[in-house]
Amino acid sequence: MMGPAHSLSGAAAWLGVGAATAAAGHPMPWPVLLAGALICAGAALAPDLDHKAATISRAFGPVSQGLCEIVDKLSAAAYKATRKRGDPRRSGGHRTLTHTWLWAVLIGGGTSALAIIGGRWAVLAILFVHMVLAIEGLLWRATRGSSSDVLVWLLAGTSAWIIAGILDKPDGGADWLFTAPGQEYLWLGLPIVLGALVHDIGDALTVSGCPILWPIPVGRKRWYPIGPPKAMRFRAGSWVELKVLMPAFMLLGGVGGAAALNFI
Repeated sequence: MMGPAHSLSGAAAWLGVGAATAAAGHPMPWPVLLAGALICAGAALAPDLDHKAATISRAFGPVSQGLCEIVDKLSAAAYKATRKRGDPRRSGGHRTLTHTWLWAVLIGGGTSALAIIGGRWAVLAILFVHMVLAIEGLLWRATRGSSSDVLVWLLAGTSAWIIAGILDKPDGGADWLFTAPGQEYLWLGLPIVLGALVHDIGDALTVSGCPILWPIPVGRKRWYPIGPPKAMRFRAGSWVELKVLMPAFMLLGGVGGAAALNFI
C-alpha cells in the first residue's frame, strides 16, 4: 500500500487497541492514546526502509536516503543467505527482512530498551522520528518537496516536546501498563510493533503479498508471500486502496478513538 494508507491503518489500529483496553476496564490515559496513535502511524511507514523511493526515504533527507540504501542491501543479503529452493531469485531487498514479524518484534523491543536506558532524551528522539513519519504519512501531499522538510521537522520537534511533557506529568501515562520503578515508557515499543505488523498485513493484501512469517518456512519457501486469494488482491495506489480502505481506516479510527475516550 501507499504511505497515507499505511499511516491511517497504523493510527486506526492503535485507537482500536485503546477501545479494547477501555472495554476491558483499563482505559488508556488520553496522552498515551494520542502519542501511541501518532507513533503507530509513523511506525507503519518504517518497514519501507528497504525501498529507496518510499516516503520514509525522503523524511530525513540524505540521512534517511543513505539508511534506506544500507537496509536495502542488508535485506537483499538476508534474502540470498536464507532463501530455499522454492524462493525465486531476486536482486533487491524490498519486502523481505523489514516486512517480517521478527523485524517488528526486534525493532519494538529495541525501542523499549532505548527508552529505558536513554531516558528523556531517548524518548524525545523516538517521539521526534515517529512524529516526522506520521506527518509525512498522514499529510502526504502537503509535505511533498524539500522546501517543506524544515517545517515538518519543526512541527515534529515541537509536538514531541509537548507530548513528552504531558506524558511526564502525574497520571500522564509515562508508566502506563508497566508501573514498576524504572519502567516508564517501556510501552513505547508496543505501537511500533503494531505499526510494523499493520504495514505487513496491508502489503499482504496487494498483488505481491508479504513474507510476514519469515524465518518460518512454508512448504518449499522460507520467504512465502502471505496474502488472500489472488482474486481478492489489489495493486498499491488502486481505487480499492483510495476509495475503500482509506475511508474505512478513517471511520474505524474515529469509532475506536471515541470508544477509547468513553464517548460511545
